[in-house]
Amino acid sequence: MKKILQITIIGILIYSCSATKTGKDTTRYFDENNVEISKSKFDRIRSTNKLLDIQGDSTNHKKLTLREKRGKITNRALLEALLEKEINQELDSTKPIVIIYYPGKDPCNSSGSATKESRRNWFGQLEDGINQIAQTKPIYIYKDNDGLKKYDGILTWHKDPEGTIERLFFEYHYPCSSFVVISKEGNYISYFGEFGKEYVWEATQLMNK
Repeated sequence: MKKILQITIIGILIYSCSATKTGKDTTRYFDENNVEISKSKFDRIRSTNKLLDIQGDSTNHKKLTLREKRGKITNRALLEALLEKEINQELDSTKPIVIIYYPGKDPCNSSGSATKESRRNWFGQLEDGINQIAQTKPIYIYKDNDGLKKYDGILTWHKDPEGTIERLFFEYHYPCSSFVVISKEGNYISYFGEFGKEYVWEATQLMNK
């Protein structure tokens, strides 16, 4: 009986180790069209930085997604009204709306060595450029404010009104933060993940025509 018990325990341990080892390799990889690809191809495409990787439909799925999307919303006036109520400020319907979007804390936006002063300078330059192009200011919108304390005294963040910005422009949790620029006609350019000031300026210029 003792021997049978020992064999059973050994068998359980071997199975557990085997399952753990297999568990490490259960991730499945998909391209931007949701077609399954190999890990090596996934890594090769991702290394170009032209696409982002995000969580797919399951926790063990990783998916590539395009970094930029262009489209048109059907009711800019309604979006304006929701934003005006949230920020307590009237928006100019003849100018583009520039939104910087924070999805919540993640490894990308909670790391780095930026100081309060360097953040102040970066966003100051961003706003100066947007003002020169379109005589407007960006609106800072968050889904989850965890991790935003580092911007205290630098930026004023506002809660996404009724989840509208996420629903319209940001289908997934893209790492770091993202932005969208909406023209007076409702056309928009959204950019996913970490971005440079120049990307926002270029999109603002295009949406200001």
